Amino acid sequence: MAGDISSLERIPRVDRVRSVMNALADHIERAGMKPGDKLPTERELSLALGVGRSTVREVIRQLQALGVAEPRVGSGTFLMRTISPGTVHVPLSLDMSHLRDALLQTLEVRRGLEVEASAVAALRHTAEDVPLMAATLAEMERVHLDKGTAGREDLAFHLSIYDATHNPLFPRLLEQMRETFEGFFDQPFDRPDFARRSFPFHRELFEAIVARNVPLAREKTYAILEIVEEDIKDMSR
Repeated sequence: MAGDISSLERIPRVDRVRSVMNALADHIERAGMKPGDKLPTERELSLALGVGRSTVREVIRQLQALGVAEPRVGSGTFLMRTISPGTVHVPLSLDMSHLRDALLQTLEVRRGLEVEASAVAALRHTAEDVPLMAATLAEMERVHLDKGTAGREDLAFHLSIYDATHNPLFPRLLEQMRETFEGFFDQPFDRPDFARRSFPFHRELFEAIVARNVPLAREKTYAILEIVEEDIKDMSR
């Protein structure tokens, strides 16, 4: 339920779309709204925040494009996923009905983020970061050897690298794109051997980061993602 909206406060004229977006996300978080709950109406938001309906409509359109809200004719607008002010601007998802295209698009983003994250982690990691990276890698290896695949454990390992950058934007971006990235870890194309050839490179990547070898960390990350790209193209034929 939308609940009491008295906590919403009027906002200044500057950057109203962003301000309304933040205010609505804050309300959703503090009201404990869940997917399926109905959002306040355009009129309620307009009056509570002191903005025009056109601004509210633009915010709803953006939330709809992000997969956060769904307007239903005659019923109102409904929350599709929970958000907060810290995540509202980049909760990314893709249309996974076209799996090959979605994975290749996501891979382009992964390549930009992960190669740079590996390099920064090699430069900035501390002694406290190494045990966490080692533990997540060991768990990934254990599950992989036991089951032949280790999707969630693979993601946890990469998150530990992001944490080791000591740049909070890296883990925040990965968390906000988690749903999209997890498309790689659900046995795409019903092939449990997807990206299996990349498995040995993860330990080599870890060792390069620990050794503070930036060029090698980049190289091993590229190697992992090149195999992923090859498998996407080969297995989707």
